[in-house]
Amino acid sequence: MTDFINGDTWDEEEGKSKSQVKREMHALQTLGEELVSLSAASRARVPLDDELKDALQLADKLGNKREALRRHIQFIGRLMRTRDLEPIETALALLRNTNQAATRQFHKVETLRDKLISDNDAVTEFIASYPNVDVQQLRQLIRNAKKEQEKQQPPKAYRELFQLIKPLIITD
Repeated sequence: MTDFINGDTWDEEEGKSKSQVKREMHALQTLGEELVSLSAASRARVPLDDELKDALQLADKLGNKREALRRHIQFIGRLMRTRDLEPIETALALLRNTNQAATRQFHKVETLRDKLISDNDAVTEFIASYPNVDVQQLRQLIRNAKKEQEKQQPPKAYRELFQLIKPLIITD
């Protein structure tokens, strides 16, 4: 039987129903959408052949043309049917985990910053844990951040405190 939308055939002998084939096509399109949404730097980490790279670059150019982008993502899904998807999915999973790990580290820095502002003992513990921190600047930023919170001013020192402790906490 022929799928008239895409001109593909599906084989009843494989045991796949037409619905199953459509679900697989939609899964490939979703994977294609994820590839399109990646930044150029992230996309460089994914093992893609030249034809798929060209298709993704064209998708970037079609970003503001909604219907054209939708059709092009269907085309990318069609291209992916003939590719080995395991290395692509592995690379995407690695990128997702990397982004989640970075987010967790940022949350850790934010939590520590809030703890430093609210608890004086935390400042002493932080200085003991990270002896190469500029203690005078740390204490001054904590003092200024407390004043900003009390006076409901813009959080300039609050952000500067984050920038001061971030390189100490986050390791690449």
